[in-house]
Amino acid sequence: MSPSRGEITGAFAIVAETAADIASREALLDRAMGPKRRKKSSEKLRRGRRPSEGLAFVARDASGTVAGTVRLWDVVLGEGGKAALLLGPLAVDPALKNAGIGSALMHHAVAEAARLGHAAILLVGDAPYYKRFGFSAAKTGPLAMPGPYERHRLLALELVEGALDGAQGTLKAAGRKLKAQRLPLAA
Repeated sequence: MSPSRGEITGAFAIVAETAADIASREALLDRAMGPKRRKKSSEKLRRGRRPSEGLAFVARDASGTVAGTVRLWDVVLGEGGKAALLLGPLAVDPALKNAGIGSALMHHAVAEAARLGHAAILLVGDAPYYKRFGFSAAKTGPLAMPGPYERHRLLALELVEGALDGAQGTLKAAGRKLKAQRLPLAA
C-alpha cells in the first residue's frame, strides 16, 4: 500500500491524522509522556503551529483506536537559515510497547517527508533508538534548541545529502500558524 494512502503493519494501519483524532492523540501523549511533555524545548517550536502539510500520522488498531502518533513540524535552522523538519512527539500507547508501532511510524514519517521533498529532519531523542532510522548528532553541533535541552540528544537525518552543511543557529518555528479560535461576543 502506498505510504500516502496508509500503511498496514501487523494489526495496525498507519494513516493521516484527522481532526477527529485530536482528543485521542492528546490522551495517548499524556499516558505515554506524562504531564511534563508540554514543558520541553521542542514544544516551544510546536506551540501555536500546525504540523507540516501532510506529515501528521496515527497508528490505528483493528477497532480504529489510536495506538500511536508522530508529527513533523516546519522549522528554520537559525536566523534566515535552511528549512528543515522537527519530528515529534513520537508516542505509542504504553500497553502496546515493543509491538513495532513506533518503528513503523518512524519509517512511514521519514518516507513521506522524503517523498514530499523535504531535505532534513531533526529531533530530540535517544540516539540508540533513532540511530536505526539514520539519525545522529554528526551534523547538529552548530545547531541549538530554544530553551533547555540535552545537546547530545539533538539528532538529525539528511534526506538530501549535504542538506545540513553550514547549518547553524537556534531552530525557529516556521510552520503554518493555528487559527485563533473566535470566542462568542458577550451580550
